[in-house]
Amino acid sequence: MKPGIQGVPSAAGGTLQGKHAFVTGGGRGIGSAIAHALLLQGARVTLAGRTAAVLEQTARELASALTAGPSSETGGCAIDFVTVDVTSRESVNAALAEAARRHGPIAILVNNAGQAASAPFAKTGDDIWRQMMAVNLDGTYHCIQAALPGMLAAGWGRIVNIASTAGMTGYAYVSAYCAAKHGVIGLTRSLALELATKGITVNAVCPGYTETDIVKDAVANIVAKTGRSEEQARAELAAGNPQKQLVQPDQVANAVAWLCQPGASAMTGQSLAVAGGEIM
Repeated sequence: MKPGIQGVPSAAGGTLQGKHAFVTGGGRGIGSAIAHALLLQGARVTLAGRTAAVLEQTARELASALTAGPSSETGGCAIDFVTVDVTSRESVNAALAEAARRHGPIAILVNNAGQAASAPFAKTGDDIWRQMMAVNLDGTYHCIQAALPGMLAAGWGRIVNIASTAGMTGYAYVSAYCAAKHGVIGLTRSLALELATKGITVNAVCPGYTETDIVKDAVANIVAKTGRSEEQARAELAAGNPQKQLVQPDQVANAVAWLCQPGASAMTGQSLAVAGGEIM
């Protein structure tokens, strides 16, 4: 783990002032947007992911964005980063322990790291199945197990699992991904009940097709297999959204940031679809 950009300006009196947030998959897309939203609320944020160079660049960009903002006041906000493989319990334990050593106990855990792979079920081999489970479900499990003792000791915590509308309904040709995300929602509901009297909330945020690298890969796959243009492929993905558009990362981040607020303490065990009305 390398030190990130310390002491960047935060929103004066932010509702998450002094809280340490750990965001997996924080180097780009939804994860980066979530980190930005939490920083604006005064949290200290550790970005976690597989590639140090990507994380460092994102940390610097977020710090620059905040220092360029209208507020010149400096609060207890900081941004840092750590490399982690969420499929490895040992890697997760080491990363969260180091992050806590640097910035204090983790009060907010956002399990955003994820991967998607598409294939007809008959061609979904053990390699695809295990990879989808390892990253999307096992990774969430490992991170919660590592962060939960500190939250229990503090009597306060927010766990937000980034699932997907694929965890709420079915989509063809992504059976392994759907199964893993359904598992994330099941874990969310079960753990929310266990922790309901402990001051810790557990929720899932379920984006529809969102403007991320995963969707870029999906568009490329559609183009390669069907001969459609990139514009046609994007329109096809957006067609299931009643608003006829792809979800933007900051729209997902805003939902996450709200669930982390002290005022959202009655929200637990919920799966919030951020999908323009696709899931009701």
